[in-house]
Amino acid sequence: MPNRIRNFFLLTFLLIGSIATAQDTNVNEGFMRSNGKIYVVLAVCLTILIGLFIYLFTIDRKIGKIEDKQ
Repeated sequence: MPNRIRNFFLLTFLLIGSIATAQDTNVNEGFMRSNGKIYVVLAVCLTILIGLFIYLFTIDRKIGKIEDKQ
C-alpha cells in the first residue's frame, strides 16, 4: 500500500510540474518583478517556514522533557 501512495504522489507532482512549465514565464515573471510582489511572496513563504521550524523545535523539546520524566 505505501508503494501505491508513493507512486500516486510521484505521478501527481510530475504532472503538476509539467503543467507549470508549460505556462508562458515571461509574462508572469515580468509582472511579479515589476510590482515587487515576488519579494513579498518570498518573505511570506520564508516566514511560514521559519515559524514551522520553530514550532517543531519547541515541540521536540517538550516531548524530550516528557520522555525524561518517565
